[in-house]
Amino acid sequence: MPVIGYPRLFWFQMPIVFLQASTPDWQPLLDRLTRELPNLLDQLLSPWMLPQLIVVPACYYLARWLTPHVRPHLDRWLAQLHLPAPIRAFLELPLMQLKWILFVALLWLSLGLMRQATWASRSYLVTLAASLATAWVTVNIVSALVKNKSLSRAFAMVAWAIAALYILGLLDDVQSTLDALAVTIGELRISALGLIKGGIILGVTLWIATAVSAFAEKRLHQSFGLTPSVEVLFGKIIKAVLVTAAVAITLSSIGIQLTALTVFSGALGLGIGFGLQKVASNLMSGIIILLDRSVKPGDVIQRGETFGWITDLRARYVSVATRDGVEYLIPNEDFVTNQVINWSYSDPKVRLEVKFGVAPVNDPHRIADLACSSAVKVPRVLATPGAECHLISLSSSALEFLLRFWIQDPIVGTTNIRSEVLLAVWDGLKAEGIELVSATNN
Repeated sequence: MPVIGYPRLFWFQMPIVFLQASTPDWQPLLDRLTRELPNLLDQLLSPWMLPQLIVVPACYYLARWLTPHVRPHLDRWLAQLHLPAPIRAFLELPLMQLKWILFVALLWLSLGLMRQATWASRSYLVTLAASLATAWVTVNIVSALVKNKSLSRAFAMVAWAIAALYILGLLDDVQSTLDALAVTIGELRISALGLIKGGIILGVTLWIATAVSAFAEKRLHQSFGLTPSVEVLFGKIIKAVLVTAAVAITLSSIGIQLTALTVFSGALGLGIGFGLQKVASNLMSGIIILLDRSVKPGDVIQRGETFGWITDLRARYVSVATRDGVEYLIPNEDFVTNQVINWSYSDPKVRLEVKFGVAPVNDPHRIADLACSSAVKVPRVLATPGAECHLISLSSSALEFLLRFWIQDPIVGTTNIRSEVLLAVWDGLKAEGIELVSATNN
């Protein structure tokens, strides 16, 4: 391509000439840049550029100064409307971008005044700044609707980049260039443009799938009265179906047929056979746990030395929280293959027992009555079916008793209630002048 006869453009055109000679795929974009360079340079060297360079930062600093003065008035006005919480939260999104909204408004106002005073071509920079700032504000407000910060940030960057290219008039040329950067494997053609579109579609569809599955789980919990394990099972099935659909839509959008995944599925099966047995076992065990309802969120369980309540059922593990603030992540396989004590499997009521001893000179009938009456005075002990006290050992050194009582809230703890019952028994016996002697407590 001959160098344009414009001395000031020589150093700008040299990199373009080099790229044209080395990478023909960039030709449409480079031709567009070459055509636009003279006009851009004329704009930069125009006498009207200096006023525009003053107007743009002046609008920004004025918007920055106005924000703390305008925001309190808007907050008071919004509070006076007494709107529902969701609508109020939605209206607060633009208020978070108030500085940029004022900046955009001032830019467009300045642009209107400049176009009234002179030709539109003499406000090129202000027009460009106003358009880019408008796109930036719009993208930030929309991206704030995405709760995931990483996904929201990625969406904002991609959306604004697309908007900026469109405003600059380079979107079609950039698309053509990215589409030309491609590799062909058999009948499959993968381009940079296709990968970018696939990433965008995957992010959007996964976000929609997550939002819909969360809404479905909430509706299942509120409307159908299902057991917790069935709720978790249906929720996971819905989420798995939606995520699978999102992946399938993404693959189809970039030209990959689902039949091409047969090789991948075979490799995945081989990987499971050799190195992912535990992962697959935990996944299947999780499905079994949800189906047979052996444990569910809220159940109080004991596994070995671990005693706590189930807070969550995951695809790979069960989360068990203990009274000391520790949360154990126990693999699902352990719940299927090992013994687990479920204190609230079919009935939330649990029977506990404590042992104590008194001197053999005391009347065992009176001791049993005092122990039972003292135990039921503890708030957590159920009056029905009540407490039972049995004489389990009779010797010349001590009378040993086994006191049994019922509670219906083991999730609050069992060691603490045993302690409260023993203290109540001690108080009751002490009031009658009866002393305790050594006995083994479990």
